[in-house]
Amino acid sequence: VDLKWRWNLFIFILTYTVAWLFMASMWWVIAYMRGDLNKAHDDSYTPCVANVYNFPSAFLFFIETEATIGYGYRYITDKCPEGIILFLFQSILGSIVDAFLIGCMFIKMSQPKKRAETLMFSEHAAISMRDGKLTLMFRVGNLRNSHMVSAQIRCKLLKSRQTPEGEFLPLDQLELDVGFSTGADQLFLVSPLTICHVIDAKSPFYDLSQRSMQTEQFEIVVILEGIVETTGMTCQARTSYTEDEVLWGHRFFPVISLEEGFFKVDYSQFHATFEVPTPPYSVKEQEEMLLMSSPLIAPAVSNSKERNNSVECLDGLDEVGTKLPSKLQKITGREDFPKKLLRMSSTTSEKAYSMGDLPMKLQRISSVPGNSEEKLVSKTTKMMSDPISQSVADLPPKLQKLSGGGRMEGNLPPKLRKMNSDRFT
Repeated sequence: VDLKWRWNLFIFILTYTVAWLFMASMWWVIAYMRGDLNKAHDDSYTPCVANVYNFPSAFLFFIETEATIGYGYRYITDKCPEGIILFLFQSILGSIVDAFLIGCMFIKMSQPKKRAETLMFSEHAAISMRDGKLTLMFRVGNLRNSHMVSAQIRCKLLKSRQTPEGEFLPLDQLELDVGFSTGADQLFLVSPLTICHVIDAKSPFYDLSQRSMQTEQFEIVVILEGIVETTGMTCQARTSYTEDEVLWGHRFFPVISLEEGFFKVDYSQFHATFEVPTPPYSVKEQEEMLLMSSPLIAPAVSNSKERNNSVECLDGLDEVGTKLPSKLQKITGREDFPKKLLRMSSTTSEKAYSMGDLPMKLQRISSVPGNSEEKLVSKTTKMMSDPISQSVADLPPKLQKLSGGGRMEGNLPPKLRKMNSDRFT
């Protein structure tokens, strides 16, 4: 079926010629062994095949029987059982030869091999940014005007890998998503199309970078299937791209232009590419760098550094406190007073840092006036002011005047004023 037409026709003619000559020779051998050739013109003798007296006559009898022409001049008689067996074998062999050769010729004529040759793929694949994502791209086109019905494209990645269990897979096949989930793999192939594979966390090229491509070994197999519109036969075209045929940081030239109200396709630029700015890092490396530069992580890192610095300062101050003389340490009340003071200051600083680590909603709630910290301050101020006011009220009048409590004495009853004056005297 895949041979050229001249060889196909030669095999067709040679097969029929050899089969005819072989079967004619078999009929001639039967006539020769029975002696029919010498008694062909004897009317009283009944031969195996009437009117067969040489090889040409035996060949004509076979052609008449095989082609069911039936001139009625040559026929088999009932006196030859071997001739009947040979006739059955001739019928079976003729049917097999006809089915084989006619079937091959029909498939050869209807084979869409030439149609597959008119489906064009780009010589190289390209990797560059498209719609803000790193994308693997290649181009496919249809050189004929006839439409490919139900055209579908698939991509397979052939790459050796080793499983976590230690099993080595020399040709592991991985699927490359070229729009299966969105239906983009169903092509309306009336003009050259650029097939895209978005490299993300689910892609086998998630770790692929421009540097790692120099050591990687893989092959991308592209399969395009469709139905030929004229014959209804399924057509399949294939191509592949190795790691050397994938260009990093390239994009395809546009081949479609609008001229005089019509779109024109320039197939001379079908394989052409040009360089575009593309980061040399893999998608995984880009995501890691983006996380490192995120502002949400920076406050936590700075707070941890400040906490470490505060702890170091506290340790330094503790050492200074221990180096003081014993008299100065007694004056302070206790020898570990500086440590407690510093611990109190460190706890307040840690609370401030913890407020910075809280989410925004909690920080807003804590910043609302009237919270626990402000209430605590107000309570302490009241507690400190109340005993002062009570102590001023208990003082004699002269001392109240000295402390600014004259106004309060004027408001007291006369008995209390007298008690205060007697107490003072």
